[in-house]
Amino acid sequence: MRIDGNRLHDRGTELVLAYYAAFNRGDREAMLALLTEDVAHDLNQGPRETGRDAFAAFMARMDRCYREQLHEIVVMATVDGARAAAEYVVHGEYLADDEGLPPARGQRYTLPGGAFFDIRDGRIARVSNYYNLEHWLTQVR
Repeated sequence: MRIDGNRLHDRGTELVLAYYAAFNRGDREAMLALLTEDVAHDLNQGPRETGRDAFAAFMARMDRCYREQLHEIVVMATVDGARAAAEYVVHGEYLADDEGLPPARGQRYTLPGGAFFDIRDGRIARVSNYYNLEHWLTQVR
């Protein structure tokens, strides 16, 4: 398959790949620029947060508590480019205590995860993240 950016499917795939490339670079401003102002963020086993400001606050907490890189990223998008899904493997380090979780002592972890996206007007309008929390807890306890 040739990805040339002319098809809606290509643009959806490229958008999600750009989002993860910005994540791996630690470029939070670039990540935020790819989101709609009213982005819906479904946290794994948690509530939905709405808005770019809430997403920025979430990322600030994540950056304080964790150092993560995503590898083996696979993105699939619908033909119309309105929805996408990604699968990846998180390689991380637990840096600082996160509320309600075990104490951080620099524990390293590897964890498969995935996300679902809604795409609207060339930006990400929803991110729903999923991973096995029990698997993560086993690794950091």
